[in-house]
Amino acid sequence: MHFGIEHLAVILNSTIRLTTPILYATLAAAICKKAGIFNLSMEAAMISGAFFAIVGSYYTHNALIAVLLAVVSGMVISALVGGCIIWLKASPVIAGVAASTLMTGLTTYLLFIIFDTKGAFSDPSLVGIPKIYLFAKVPILGTILSGLTFVDYLAMILPFLIYIFLYKTVIGYRLRAIGINKEAARSLGTQVDHYQFLTFTISGGFSALGGCLLSLGAVCLFIQNITSGRGYIALAANNLGNSHPLGVLLSCIFFGLSQALGNMLQNTSVKTQLTATVPYLSTIIGIFVVRVYTLHKLKIKRSVANREK
Repeated sequence: MHFGIEHLAVILNSTIRLTTPILYATLAAAICKKAGIFNLSMEAAMISGAFFAIVGSYYTHNALIAVLLAVVSGMVISALVGGCIIWLKASPVIAGVAASTLMTGLTTYLLFIIFDTKGAFSDPSLVGIPKIYLFAKVPILGTILSGLTFVDYLAMILPFLIYIFLYKTVIGYRLRAIGINKEAARSLGTQVDHYQFLTFTISGGFSALGGCLLSLGAVCLFIQNITSGRGYIALAANNLGNSHPLGVLLSCIFFGLSQALGNMLQNTSVKTQLTATVPYLSTIIGIFVVRVYTLHKLKIKRSVANREK
């Protein structure tokens, strides 16, 4: 197989496309972790966003309204889950899995009720998210950025904005203080439950943006279980990035690149069953390496502390 600079540019373009949906869900998990709450409802918000983006596009023929409808739907789902966890003291795992299972079944049912079809839906009248062709005439850079939407570009900027918010603003400091010691933050007068609820709700909007890219990004199509577990994969990416916005960006790029390489290998003699495992194996290996490195650093710190004693 011939490999050149153009092939590399195509792989990078594919990497960005595959990274952004997971990046949104991973950022949702990261900000919730910083606020001291475990979020397992990204899958539910993603599939809700993907479905209602299609509904909005079909009835309004306006991509912006479709994206806004998707974001609102994701925030509503997350608000319900967050309310159950924060105020009703439900188990985050049970509430998150229940919401994901519910939305998978509900979107399948609504697909039949609204569009009178099963399994998948596509229509020529659907309006996808507009693509921005920056540097289209530049040979390599134009290929790398070819066909990306404003939601893709926003995904690459968002980690830096979240980093500034968490580490450079007063509200960000309060949010991280809640994650470090909730009772101490409450004793200082911080409205812990309100901060956590708002964070959980906003995280649903992030996840829904990832869902929009799946249904209105490269193609305008909704299929049953379109997320294919990306919300759960985001948990692994968040763990790999240590819940830090910039670390999360790097971990998602790593996962997107491994998936892009897996897709590229499908054009070779390697069997499809093997190439499909590449991104998942890469994630497992990545988590293993990071954990070994973390334990090694912890061991060094303990040995230094023992010597000082």
